[in-house]
Amino acid sequence: MIVSLKILSLLLNYPTQELLDDLPALKKAVNSDRLLSAKGQKMICTLCDDLATKDLYEVQERYVFLFDRTRSHSLHLFEHVHGESRDRGQALVDLREMYLTNGFAVETTELPDYIPLFLEYLAHQPFTEGQELLGQTAHIFEALRLRLKKKGSIYANAFGAVAEISKAAPSKELLSNILAEPEDDPNDLEAMDRIWQEEVVKFGGNAGEGSCGPDRLRMQMRAADRRPPDTTTQNIQGEN
Repeated sequence: MIVSLKILSLLLNYPTQELLDDLPALKKAVNSDRLLSAKGQKMICTLCDDLATKDLYEVQERYVFLFDRTRSHSLHLFEHVHGESRDRGQALVDLREMYLTNGFAVETTELPDYIPLFLEYLAHQPFTEGQELLGQTAHIFEALRLRLKKKGSIYANAFGAVAEISKAAPSKELLSNILAEPEDDPNDLEAMDRIWQEEVVKFGGNAGEGSCGPDRLRMQMRAADRRPPDTTTQNIQGEN
């Protein structure tokens, strides 16, 4: 198991009292993980220390404000590259099929692209394969890191630690495409209502044409061209 990815999965989930109680053990495990650089260890331990100084209600309120009230901080990978386009549904199907093909039982109500779930899956894969998939998502994780850092959020450390594990440089073009999207205002309650009223992305058990694998997922992780429909047809940028 890639211990550091398992810990990051836990830390990016909705905080519980159990998580707060386990923070000392998580820090100990991080400091023992030889696959993680000293810089990465410090980032995760600093996040643990921050969580340890607050009560449960405080960390839960902060988490919801950061991740549940804005799409620009969404913890769903495909939100940042597909938005509400129809491509997202197929991408979710393919990601779920990859989990099942590799023996990872998805026993949750969360969508397959939920970042804590994605990291949990990678934690159980061989290190080289985990790094490969992290590299494919490097631009998404870096965009989240930069946005959270701009907000002064300690959670930026989690995404910085992911970069330390992946060792992959994000595509400047794909990163720019994500950051060009306007950031949501978590205090705009009317905008929040509109988001909740939108149709939920649906996906089934049939992956459609073609098989699901690293090449297909790589294309789906690429940033989509989000020009307005009346300007040009949306497309997904393929692998160079």
